Parts: sequence; C-alpha cells; structure tokens
Amino acid sequence: MASDRAADTHRNTAAALLPLVGGASNVTSVAHCMTRLRLGLRDRSLVQEEALRALPAVLGVVEDDTYQIVLGPGTVARVTPEFESLLASVPVTAETLAEQGAALRATHRTRNATPLKLLLRRIANIFVPLIPALIGCGIIAGLGGLLRNLGWAPGLVPALTVLASGFMSLIAVFVGHNTAKEFGGTPILGGAVAAIIVFPGVANVTAFGRQLSPGQGGVLGALAAALLAVYIEKACRRRVPGALDVLVTPTLTVLGSGLVTVFGLMFVAGEVSTAIGDFAHWLLATGGAFAGFVLGGLFLPLVMLGLHQALIPIHTTLIEQQGHTVLLPILAMAGAGQVGAAAAVFFRLRNNTSIRATIKSALPAGFLGVGEPLIYGVSLPLGRPFVTACIGGAFGGGFVGLVNQLGETVGSTAIGPSGWALFPLLAGGQGMGTTIAVYAMGLLAGYAAGFVATYFFGFSKRMLLDLNAETNSRG
Repeated sequence: MASDRAADTHRNTAAALLPLVGGASNVTSVAHCMTRLRLGLRDRSLVQEEALRALPAVLGVVEDDTYQIVLGPGTVARVTPEFESLLASVPVTAETLAEQGAALRATHRTRNATPLKLLLRRIANIFVPLIPALIGCGIIAGLGGLLRNLGWAPGLVPALTVLASGFMSLIAVFVGHNTAKEFGGTPILGGAVAAIIVFPGVANVTAFGRQLSPGQGGVLGALAAALLAVYIEKACRRRVPGALDVLVTPTLTVLGSGLVTVFGLMFVAGEVSTAIGDFAHWLLATGGAFAGFVLGGLFLPLVMLGLHQALIPIHTTLIEQQGHTVLLPILAMAGAGQVGAAAAVFFRLRNNTSIRATIKSALPAGFLGVGEPLIYGVSLPLGRPFVTACIGGAFGGGFVGLVNQLGETVGSTAIGPSGWALFPLLAGGQGMGTTIAVYAMGLLAGYAAGFVATYFFGFSKRMLLDLNAETNSRG
C-alpha cells in the first residue's frame, strides 16, 4: 500500500509539472541527473515559473542549456518515468517532430554551449549514469568494512566484498560502453574494446618493455580506447561497402582500437592514472590545509561555470585506484559553507518573510548536500552571500585538508552525494569512527565560517534596509 501511495505521489507530481512547463507540445526532450529533471523546451516563455516553484516537490529551478527542475535525489528518478509516460500518451505528429528537431538544434546553439563546456558535459554524460552503482557498491563496501572491524558476521563479509567489488572490477567496460554511446559509435563495440583492459590475459602481453597488468589504465584507458573505436568505426562506415559492413566494420574496429589499446593506450593511461593518484596524495600530504582551503572555496564557482564536471573522471580514477577519492570530502565543504551562509541570511533578514520561507524549505535539502535551492534561490541572487558561502566552504575544506596533511586520510568510496548523505560512503586510514568525526568537524567548520562571514560581511547597510523593508512595503 505504501508503495502504491508513493507511486501515486510521483505520478501526481509529474501531472502537476507538465502543464506548468507549457504542456506536452512544449517539451522536446526529457532527461535527469542525480537531482534534476532536465527538459528541452520549445518556448520557455510558456513556463509558469512562480507556480512551478510553489509545488511542494520542487526544490528549485535552474535555467541552462536545458530547463532544470530540482526534485532531489531519489525523487527525480521516480518522477521522470511518470513524466515520460504522460508525454507518450500525447499523439505525435510529423509537424511536432519537425518542431522538436528545430528546437533541439536551437538548444545546441545557445551561447552557453562553448566547446569546453560541451566537452565537459559529454564527459559527465559518460560517468553520471554510473553514479547509482558507485553509491550502492560504496555503501556495501562500507558496511562490509564495519562488520570486519567489529568482528561480526564473518561469513557474510566475503559475500559483501564480492558485491561491492564486482562492479568496480568491470567499471572500465561500462565507461567504454557509455563513451561510444555518447560520441555516436556502437555502444557494445566501445564496451568490447574497453573489456580488453580488465581481461586477465593481458598479463601475457609486454608493451614498452614492461608486462601489462589487468586493469592498467583504468577508466581513462577505457575512455581513450572507446573514443578511438568510435573514430575507426565511423571511418569504416564511410568506406566499407554496405554488403560487407556488418562483418568488416566491427572486426576492424575491435582489431584496430584493440591493438592500439594493448600496445599503447594501456601503458600511457596507466602512467596518467598513477600520476593523478600520486599528485592527489602529494598535494594533501604536503599542503593539505592550503589545498583544501582553495578547493573548498572555489568549488561553488566551478559548479556555476559547469567546470566541476572535469573532476568526475578524476574522482572515478581515484576510487578505482585507491578505493576512495580524497577530493570529494573536501569539495563537499562548499555545501556546508552554503548552508551556513543561508542560516545567516535567515537571521539577518528578519522582516523578509519571502526569503526566509525559501530558506526554511531549502535548508533540509542543503544539509543533505542538495545545494541548488539555496544557491539559486538565495545566495547567488543576493550576490555577497554567495561569496561568503565560498569562504565557509574554504574553511571547511581547509580543516579536512589539514587533517589529511597530518596523516588521517578522509575519502569517499563513491561520488554524487555530499553533506550528511556522504556519511555512509566515508572511508579513511585510521578507522571509521575517526573518519566520521573529522568529516563532521569539517562540516561544522564550514557551517560556522559561512554563517559568521555572511552575518558580518554578507550585506551592506543599504542591502539590509532594502531587503528588510521590501516585505513590509508589500504588507
């Protein structure tokens, strides 16, 4: 019964969203990430944004190359299929398809679609679908480690290890599949070439005077191998006669890209992956406090620019190589600074019931690491509080970085969650209790620094007068 009620809730949310975005005829594409329903819209002037923001399920709205409705983790994955079902029930005409195609072409020509952002977005499209499996396996790995440390259920621990490690042992295959799909090749061929990297038999191959090892090059090698496979496949499609295409193209694609992978890419990508891991370790071991301060302070601006997507392959490489990424707990402090800043805005704007209501509704999501409602609904429009939120993130990141510098490794076994939602995914070198305590103290440092910086420096006197008087003037 509870599952039926939940399904009805998600169906009702989808039904409420559709008319507010201009109806089915105004929607050209539907996708979702961890927290947002991403819609391609023909005419954004048809969106009833105020009514949309007023829906209980909507945590915020972001306008980018797609129109993004923030629903939160878990919810968005359940609302999206219901939304797509509603769209599918509407008859599609040739005219509608033509209009959708024109709208999609126009969307891709928006001014925000710079070459760098497009490349980073495509890289994100490769890795984002892997995040649910990373989270699930990461939590299982943490549970197995906890049981092992406590000495409980010794017969269950090996099984949990298998469940947690199975996906990671084959993650290169999934990266190759998604890379080929994203760049216009045949997904299964991308996966087939990437599978070479994890095949145990590569240990019998020597390249650059060294014996290869299974998994060498990891996700970066898989990404490069699949890109090469796409290039070869497209070249074959242009040149091979249609009658021979079904036999020749797959063979040449796997043969050509496979040989280059074995005798070149695996070695090069392996060296790059090792360098990334060594650099991350060196950075935090020698200048952890400063590095954490800079990374924690700059992460929110990186998110605003879309440049944070470049970190996804780095996180994944570190998780694959070391079992966790030491960068994510530091970057998560940006969200703590944002929460602290929002709390200070709440106290400073005592007479502005509108902004205070937004903060009250968005703070729970902020604590769980969903920062978009606070960023786009509070700090960024106000200006100064966004800067002071970055200061809070810098202090939180500096604290976690300092502890790393002192020898206590704090990492995450998966990417995606942050804030309180990251606790089940934490991993460290000195025991889970210590790791959790360090991360919690980092959050507290971010909350406190963001609050203090915003309370004292987040507003000019004129801003305070205007913002506190605005609601009163409206009655």
